[in-house]
Amino acid sequence: MLTETPLVIFTIIAQMSAGSFVVLGLIHLLYVRTDPATMDRVSDPALYAIGPVLVLGLVASTFHLGSPMRAANALRHLDSSWLSREILAGLIFALLGGLFAVCQWRKWLPARTRQALAVVVAVNGLVLVYCIGRVYTLRTVPAWDTSLTMVRFFTTTILLGSLAVGAALVIASLVRARKGDEAAASRLLILNSVRGIAVGCVVLLGVKFVVQQSYISGLANNPDPAAKASMDILSKTDGGFSLAQGILTFACLAILGIFLAQLSRGKVGHRAVVSVAMSAFSLILVGEVIGRMLFYASMVRVGM
Repeated sequence: MLTETPLVIFTIIAQMSAGSFVVLGLIHLLYVRTDPATMDRVSDPALYAIGPVLVLGLVASTFHLGSPMRAANALRHLDSSWLSREILAGLIFALLGGLFAVCQWRKWLPARTRQALAVVVAVNGLVLVYCIGRVYTLRTVPAWDTSLTMVRFFTTTILLGSLAVGAALVIASLVRARKGDEAAASRLLILNSVRGIAVGCVVLLGVKFVVQQSYISGLANNPDPAAKASMDILSKTDGGFSLAQGILTFACLAILGIFLAQLSRGKVGHRAVVSVAMSAFSLILVGEVIGRMLFYASMVRVGM
């Protein structure tokens, strides 16, 4: 499974970055009445982390191609290749995201103009995820040739993006607290944001479970020998990894469920919020990396 490591890194990071941008936008939208200075203080550190992480993913993807120059050559086939469109969408997302981050940092352009730019960046991030999904929807690979491939990629996008934002919010909060510079309004916004993220992720984890079961059922009932070979890889050859991913996902769901239950009773302090956000993100990140490795390991072509 390790032979596709560059693609695992790129696809996971690209989807997490796109999802993070969307989730940050939702936080701004849902808490539009929050003092703008408080909102920027809480959300900007997460925003500034997206760009460098995405650039890291783009650099990692070039190792799979063998040379960065091959990525440039791939752009010559935009009219016929989803790989070319994926590369272009990734570059545009990185450039526009970087531009927005600089504008937000320096407070260039009117606030409404920056908001419009943020919407454009978020939409482009979702287009990037769609292009990635189309790259892997191949008729010659039964394990990938299903609409559930796209659903799985978008679920990963929002799930990882949500938890990454939650983790970034609490890390920045810890840094400010150690400097004695954390206001009560910021803590309240972070608590509300993490609560919303937890609720959304519980729903997404439910969707993820249903989709995974549908995917496995469809693969098991597919008469194509290539599909059977993929099923054997997921259930036997790499069955331990499949089990590990399931355990990590369940553990994350349990943590979020307990957190929400305690929160409803008013028994959650700031340290607990930090622990939940960091633990949930770590569990899902490791689980999604394993899942993506399994995704590539399941590639068995028709007739081979």
